[in-house]
Amino acid sequence: MEKIKGHPILSTSPTCPHTKKRMNNSLDLWKLLAGLAIFLYGMFLMEDSIKNMSGKAFRRIIRKYTDGRLRSVASGALITAILQSSAAVSLMVLAFVGAEVMTMANGIGVIMGSNIGTTFTAWLVAVFGFKLKIETFALPLIAVGGIILIGFGPRSRIFQASRLLMGFGFLFLGLDFMKTSVENFAQHLDIQSISAYGLWLYAIVGILITALMQSSSVSIAIVLTALNSSLITFPMAAAMVIGANVGSTVTVLLGAIGGTQSKKRVSVSHLIFNLVTGTVAFTAIQPLSWMVSHFINTTTNSVMALALFHTLFNVIGVLLFFPFIGILARYLVKMFPDRKEVLTVFLRNTSTEMPDAAISSLRQEILHLFEECQLYNLRSFRIDEKLVFDHSLPFEKNAIKRFSLEDQYDNIKLLHGEIFEFYAKLLNEKLEDSEAKELELIIYASRNIMNSIKNIKGVRNNLDEFDAADNDHLNSQYKAFRRRLMELYHDISRFRRLENNHELYRGLLRSIVHLEKSDTLFIKETLKLTTSGAIKEIDIASLLMVNRLFNQACRLQIFALKDLLLAQKQIQDFDHALEMKILLDEETSREEKENT
Repeated sequence: MEKIKGHPILSTSPTCPHTKKRMNNSLDLWKLLAGLAIFLYGMFLMEDSIKNMSGKAFRRIIRKYTDGRLRSVASGALITAILQSSAAVSLMVLAFVGAEVMTMANGIGVIMGSNIGTTFTAWLVAVFGFKLKIETFALPLIAVGGIILIGFGPRSRIFQASRLLMGFGFLFLGLDFMKTSVENFAQHLDIQSISAYGLWLYAIVGILITALMQSSSVSIAIVLTALNSSLITFPMAAAMVIGANVGSTVTVLLGAIGGTQSKKRVSVSHLIFNLVTGTVAFTAIQPLSWMVSHFINTTTNSVMALALFHTLFNVIGVLLFFPFIGILARYLVKMFPDRKEVLTVFLRNTSTEMPDAAISSLRQEILHLFEECQLYNLRSFRIDEKLVFDHSLPFEKNAIKRFSLEDQYDNIKLLHGEIFEFYAKLLNEKLEDSEAKELELIIYASRNIMNSIKNIKGVRNNLDEFDAADNDHLNSQYKAFRRRLMELYHDISRFRRLENNHELYRGLLRSIVHLEKSDTLFIKETLKLTTSGAIKEIDIASLLMVNRLFNQACRLQIFALKDLLLAQKQIQDFDHALEMKILLDEETSREEKENT
């Protein structure tokens, strides 16, 4: 397009002074966002690679080195400095306190220390980020890390170390992008109009940025970038850093939603500590800035001064709270008292003083345990429970939201614990011989149920691999396991509706025979696939192992029902019939070997 002479505003020439001025005055938003994205990706690579290389080691360190308040504060600071994420450490503390691996007081100490450790990001950026030409070491780190990455497998420590190198490289490269994107814009920005709102506005902005990004390290890096480019003054940056500290509590508060009482205590302790520390720091922002200025010039070296300010007010916060950790822990226990969740349905209002009624209730509770076990197994195989149950089970009925498989398994274990506790109390009562024998059988049934569910839990990963495999034979075997489980559970539903105990007895025996036939057929089909080379050797081993545990789990469920539903005479006949069948099978097998 031909340009119009004499009209510089309409000119498309890149040398036009007006165009050039607009370019210099504008904020390169895309470069800023790209820099932020690269910075975030670098943080992710660093955190993920360190966790993969030594995640278990860090957990052992937390258990070992948080024994005592001073050691817990020091451990929290050290691990946060290494992981570069106070949120990650705080969430780990939630898990450990929830599992009673760590005491409440020591958990508070670790979180207090993590606030000091998170200031390492500011020092890292202050010392290296704006002092050196970042490309001189950021790009080599990315290049070397990427080249090493290609040559090693994901499980190798070298592979993870290369990801760590790349994480450092991306961290600083993103920082450079953010820095250069605002430099030209900052030179022409009138910050006086913004400062008229007061420092409280900057503290709120710091809270919001950190809450939205779920990372105080990122928000602090943004503040340091803006400060280095003179986009904000030192007092404004100090207020934003204080806000970032308060905003970092959002991640932990979110992590405690729907959690145990102990998790809520830890998250609220984090909020109280950061809120009080932030309030004190904001109130004393002028004297603290004056104190920092005695060591570092806040005008000529503002980035380093801000790093010192960040560390200083967090250390002051720890010193203020340290003598009151025990008091705070006790207060939070009162605020969030332990509420023992009762999972039993039939035992909760049953007394052991009347053994006959107590044994009847115990039998019904173990049948409830059996149904919860069935539901867990169905969900492990991704089978719709409505195909088996026409009613909601107590766990799901009383839950606010649908349980995950892990939560359901934990609840089943807790229910079994309550059943066994009731059984132990019942043993202390005066029982007749028949009652003692009946009690022994039904508690043995509960143990068979738990062993059954443990088997299914043990093969879940293998089942998922069979389902996701590229091999059609493995897919078909996975479907065969699902079909076998559905057949068993449909039979069980039919048996439990029978009023005639003799028919129930015969039905349970037929189920055992059917399970053995299915087991034999599976082994024959696997042998055929092995001979034809249709599946790999490692898959053959997995299939046989899964089949053995699956078949054993099904048998244990039948045995549990036998002890819960049949009369004692029928139970003896059932066991005797199985023994005779085993002897006959062994004799038949011996004769077949002799003939061959």
